[in-house]
Amino acid sequence: IWYHKPVINEELLQSLPNLKIVANAGVGIDNLDLNLLSSYGVKVSNTPFVVSTDTADFGMALMLASSRRLMEGYQMAVSPDTEYFPANWLGAEVSGATLGIVGMGTIGYKVAERAKAFEMKILYHNRNQRNKEEESAVRAIYCKKIDDLLQQSDFVLLSVNLTPQTHKLIGKRELELMKPTATLINISRGLVVDQDALVEALQNKVIKAAALDVTYPEPLPRDHTLLKLKNVIITPHIGSATTKTRRLMMENMTESIQAGLTGLPIPNEV
Repeated sequence: IWYHKPVINEELLQSLPNLKIVANAGVGIDNLDLNLLSSYGVKVSNTPFVVSTDTADFGMALMLASSRRLMEGYQMAVSPDTEYFPANWLGAEVSGATLGIVGMGTIGYKVAERAKAFEMKILYHNRNQRNKEEESAVRAIYCKKIDDLLQQSDFVLLSVNLTPQTHKLIGKRELELMKPTATLINISRGLVVDQDALVEALQNKVIKAAALDVTYPEPLPRDHTLLKLKNVIITPHIGSATTKTRRLMMENMTESIQAGLTGLPIPNEV
């Protein structure tokens, strides 16, 4: 499964009696019914590690672009109506700000490594606390309750898998806990955020801005409100989209398929 993701249901599985493995690109497997596949004896693999570096880079890129109002600045610079650059056109600082990372897995931890170089204060919320050595390496502080992270962070970055527990993890209540000067960054899955609540929060200045590499659906309808807000950056789900990483993803999938067909241990089996 590479780009367009077919629905793998019982009807499809019954029509593929020799199916041994489904190799899924990327980290997320929310598009697959693992119990159903297992009941047919079908193995599943993904490509979790090769995407982490580029996705972390992209998370930082979104944070910088949003805080410094890069898209607005570009439009101002190239607009035929621009006669001068206003002196009071200002962005927000990233260096020294507080970053809250929701989901400190491989990607989240790599974001923390990059944020450390910006001298950011790093908070994180995760199912399990990282060990002291890992925390110390990036100077990260564990927040057992997500509420504590939301209340303190200047930037909240989402890097979690989409599961029933994380579906609409960030909704109206959570957005209202955030600072009115805070920015929400989502590099995980669109459905981790209640999109209607986010639109309302952005329109009413409950939070300052959002930078989203993921939405639901993808792409959004062309008349969607999120596409019209100046305090939103939206990119087309390209966190891992570099030439090298996409090639490595395909190589990983090929290795898993070959192993699955020959009865060998499957790399990155889910």
